[in-house]
Amino acid sequence: MSKLLEINHCRKRFDATRVLEDLSLSVEKGQVLSIIGPSGSGKTTLLRCATLLETMDGGDLIYLGNYAARDEGGTSVYAPPAELQRIRGMFGLVFQNFNLFPHYSVLKNVTEPPILVQHRNPAEVRDQAMALLEQMGLADKADAYPYQLSGGQQQRVSIARALALNPKILFFDEPTSALDPELTGEILRVIRKLAEEKMTMVIVTHEMMFARDVSDWVVFMNEGVIVEQGDPREVIDHPTQERTIQFLRRLQEK
Repeated sequence: MSKLLEINHCRKRFDATRVLEDLSLSVEKGQVLSIIGPSGSGKTTLLRCATLLETMDGGDLIYLGNYAARDEGGTSVYAPPAELQRIRGMFGLVFQNFNLFPHYSVLKNVTEPPILVQHRNPAEVRDQAMALLEQMGLADKADAYPYQLSGGQQQRVSIARALALNPKILFFDEPTSALDPELTGEILRVIRKLAEEKMTMVIVTHEMMFARDVSDWVVFMNEGVIVEQGDPREVIDHPTQERTIQFLRRLQEK
């Protein structure tokens, strides 16, 4: 299998606060990686560093062998803007709060990024967008606006928008945290189907049973470091590290 994403010895601080410390991971093509851990453990910051929304202080960030950032003497040196723009085209990101444009229709929310960012043919993009909305069960909502949709429908639109960029890897930052339990199931079904289709994904999630069932690999983070990682059923059902055991026990008590 080819490594689609590599993060080597990532370090990140905000002022005096250490958020990520010497953190390394890789994602193979077709793999689903779930990142779990308590709030404040650095999961979202890791995702933001991986998707170039934050800059790393130190470490390498590599997509398909292309360096977005290279560690030089303990400092991350980023590629030129044109190369970073090309690398951004390799991934899509689904946020927990949807981040849809409220003044755009559903269809325009999905078509705008491929047309503006990738300069693709508008007619071709529109056909793809309609097919994606059909796949998400939202073909009848193409002309609706975000405020007219449920949270689950808005999140499905944001997944369609990410897929419209034809990404090689999809990142999800707690995609169900803003949803009630019924709508959570709706989104998890969509992600499960993408996993069956061998979409490469990195998912930050608090849904442990989902992570166990859909992932190929699970990483447990705490205080900016990887405490435990491995096969999901081993890590979630039979954790070996005390901090992982405590975290999973607390989740079961809720």
